[in-house]
Amino acid sequence: MPRIPADEILIAGQWRRGRGTPIHTVDPADGTVLTTVHAASAEDVDEAAHAAAAAAAAPEWRDLAPHVRARLLYRIGDAIEAHADDLSALQTADTGKTLGETRALALSAAGTLRYTAAALETGEDALTPSRGPYLTMSTHEPIGVVAAINPWNSPIASDAQKAAPALAGGNAVLLKPAEWTPLVSLAFGRLVHRALAEAGLPTALLAVLPGRGSVVGDAIARHPLVGRIGFTGGTATGRAIARVAADKLVPASLELGGKSPTIVREDADAEQALAGVMYGIFSSSGQSCIAGSRLFVHASLYDTFVTELVRRVRGLRVGPGTSPETQVAPLVHHAHRDGVAAAVERARAEGGRVLCGGAAPQGERYAKGAYYLPTVIDSLPNSARACQEEIFGPVLVAQPYEDEDDLVARANDSVYGLACGIWTRDARAAWRLGRRIEAGTVWINTYKQFSVSTPFGGVKDSGLGIEKGRDLIRAYQRQKSLYWGTDTTPLPWAN
Repeated sequence: MPRIPADEILIAGQWRRGRGTPIHTVDPADGTVLTTVHAASAEDVDEAAHAAAAAAAAPEWRDLAPHVRARLLYRIGDAIEAHADDLSALQTADTGKTLGETRALALSAAGTLRYTAAALETGEDALTPSRGPYLTMSTHEPIGVVAAINPWNSPIASDAQKAAPALAGGNAVLLKPAEWTPLVSLAFGRLVHRALAEAGLPTALLAVLPGRGSVVGDAIARHPLVGRIGFTGGTATGRAIARVAADKLVPASLELGGKSPTIVREDADAEQALAGVMYGIFSSSGQSCIAGSRLFVHASLYDTFVTELVRRVRGLRVGPGTSPETQVAPLVHHAHRDGVAAAVERARAEGGRVLCGGAAPQGERYAKGAYYLPTVIDSLPNSARACQEEIFGPVLVAQPYEDEDDLVARANDSVYGLACGIWTRDARAAWRLGRRIEAGTVWINTYKQFSVSTPFGGVKDSGLGIEKGRDLIRAYQRQKSLYWGTDTTPLPWAN
């Protein structure tokens, strides 16, 4: 068991108990209570926001040269890597994920800090082409205080993806982790807090404010000092945040839900496709916005492919995230597991045929945990709820297709447009399909691969704006234009 942090949270640069309703964090592998976190209140949010605004405006931060600010990000990235084992164990205890996955997420967060530092050191403003007797410049300045509201499925990676470019842009950050999984975000906050203190910078530049979304998240989003909102989570909450941002006239980036298609063409490498389809949906126990949860297989190989897929899925090893043998770990919370089970029962009621899984595993090993067997369902029309609604669990819905136009129509018949996977040996077909599918990211003969240097975002109900990419810092800044007059002739109204 990892060392569980104290129950203090980071408010206005200080570690203390929040004044909100306490949160009992639970190990989803066995249901034991890990610790009690005294969550933030709306009053704590207000205090943190005012302290953050003062920290962002402090000369020692505001006037810091970009390359010096980059050193801070490098230092945080190094600290994350140095503590990767502890962060991994803590996140596994809090989320249930396998240690292999949580270590990869910690190292990904370190990489995000380093990439962002490099982008900051090499960033440039521009002299724009003049259209008259003046010199024109385009510069970028901090927004001030920004909100980072994150989900429970990949906390530390999501924290870094928002906090790194926000700090690089010269801002202060109010970080709101998910109610179910606050522990690794608090540990991340301790590393940032220490780095700020050692550099002689205001420690209020980052606040970590766990609590209920309807209380803490809402208070952060609505606070008048918050000038930008970054949110990752469900589409319904994203819509509510978009309305708040619209009322405040502040920018928002929203990375929301998905119901991503994965396509196996008749010319696919079957072995590669089988492994990729399984990894795309059952890694992370399906708790991923980009999970390949809708499978379309060409009719000529549908029966053979799905039969072999089901055989292999039945052999996946379900267990606690701490076991090196585990492939499918418990879901994040017992309440979420029950929601996944209810979605499968709805699919059965709609006429779906459950080919494997469809229940919690039996046995004393699983009795107290939030486990659910990897599940494959077919015989459903594309209009069925299981084919349209995000389940966010280890549930795959399979359908055959005959021709490309029908495939594209069904793949795009979704309110979501986050990701897509294509398995084929035909490069031209992959290009054609990849361009026709409505998705922000398309993987060809691979799945769930990420690079911080490549922009990520969705279309339709999957969100607005992007994260990552070379320009990630600019999303957390305001652009300003400067005109320098060069003509010695007075303006017409000089007298």
